Amino acid sequence: MANVDLVQLGKNLLKSGETGESVEIQSLWQDQPVVLFFLRRFGCQVCRWMATEISKLEPDLRASGVALVGVGPEEFGLKEFMEGGFLKGSIYVDEHKKSYKDLGFKRYTALTVIPAGLGKKVRDAAAKANAEGIKGNFSGDLLQSGGMLIVTKGGEKVLVHFIQDSPGDHLPLEDISKALGISSKAKAGQMPVCNDDVCTR
Repeated sequence: MANVDLVQLGKNLLKSGETGESVEIQSLWQDQPVVLFFLRRFGCQVCRWMATEISKLEPDLRASGVALVGVGPEEFGLKEFMEGGFLKGSIYVDEHKKSYKDLGFKRYTALTVIPAGLGKKVRDAAAKANAEGIKGNFSGDLLQSGGMLIVTKGGEKVLVHFIQDSPGDHLPLEDISKALGISSKAKAGQMPVCNDDVCTR
């Protein structure tokens, strides 16, 4: 886990998906702990599935006073994402991708994105999304990766700084609840097992 400078990061501006208002990211952890889920893009099928998975924790997070926040790197696809109800939390946009850069979320190149997008983790997550009827598109910035940041109330400490190694990487639900010290009955969706052309559950 790389060292996160919460003071520097905290000054970055995010735009609210609901109101369009710009807020400093530190305002999200000022009065409560927060789980910040940084999506690759709002139209990403795998990101939408991950958002629905993380949302299984939302009732337990809320009961423990923890906010769930999704952040996307651009407004493209935001409306469709919000209308789809994929994330049961607040949604923001990092229009300048400053937080993505500060958190070390890598950018793929035209040469590296294709092999990354065809990896087993991505195929497995996409198969699960398909099984649950979650669709996506290839519009917007295809080169940005994402991750997760969990911060304690007041920004006293980073509990988790997760950086995607591939577009299919995600933090298990039990790791999120364990990092926050909360119990949860949420069960992760069963990942399908895929070989080159067949997926089974």
